[in-house]
Amino acid sequence: MQPENLLLHHTHHCHLSIGCPILDAALGGGIPSNSITELVSESGCGKTQLSLQLLFTAQLPHGLNGSSLYLYSEFPFPYRRFAQLLHSFRSSHPILFANYRDPCDHIFTRDCHTAHHLLDVLLQLESRLKHPKETRLDIKLIVIDSIAALFRSEFENNGADLKKRSALFFKISALLKMYAKRFGIAVVVTNQVVDLVDDSEGVSGVRVGNLEGLWTSGRRVCPALGLSWANCVNSRLFLSRREVIEGVENGLQGDDYGGFVNRRQKRELHVVFAPHLPYSSCEYVIRKEGVFGVDR
Repeated sequence: MQPENLLLHHTHHCHLSIGCPILDAALGGGIPSNSITELVSESGCGKTQLSLQLLFTAQLPHGLNGSSLYLYSEFPFPYRRFAQLLHSFRSSHPILFANYRDPCDHIFTRDCHTAHHLLDVLLQLESRLKHPKETRLDIKLIVIDSIAALFRSEFENNGADLKKRSALFFKISALLKMYAKRFGIAVVVTNQVVDLVDDSEGVSGVRVGNLEGLWTSGRRVCPALGLSWANCVNSRLFLSRREVIEGVENGLQGDDYGGFVNRRQKRELHVVFAPHLPYSSCEYVIRKEGVFGVDR
């Protein structure tokens, strides 16, 4: 192959629908296969709910049309929320799940207790991905929820452990990227945030992505695990929330003035960086039926 031919070679990318046309449009079609997409947020923004929702949409014929593997490190498994989304998915796709087909037959779960345990699980997965018919594991989506919980519990904040941690980052991400490209899999990893108390730009003075700063609940934050892990993912999506005031009567704020004040949580999805997308944001809401975008 000549070097100039690389410019003519296009890898076919499918997209995993989120289950909402507004959110899919904001992400250029959904979550891309053949790469790693990271969901970053503080607790309560819906990253786990969104991850569970993807387990069902991965089965849609116009999407990836495959099974999912959900590797979770935060306990217990959210059975109640999973059951709600299962009911909603069945109700919204009655034809697809006629003839007694059960969506749960295409979702596989596994608990992971440490980062090394996760690496062992991923190493064992390769042989099964090579023979999907024999193992009945036609996996097209891998979700890791959450990566931060695994590394925070296993490594100390010292030079030796940070070096070991970075090496493990690259081993895990290399395996995930290899599986994603070789088998056409979409990989979704959730991450947590930490408060940013330094006044310098970005992480350790280095700006990562399109946003000058990440803000949620009135706090400036940054993704956990630092710059080394940021280099391991292809796309980073940030979920934020903040309180907004609506419906103020006569322009007077506060009950002391007799005005009506409606406070609500506004949630937004931001594209921090992605090789195929510019910066964009989209408001979303969390309902019993799932996570849905808001049409502005």
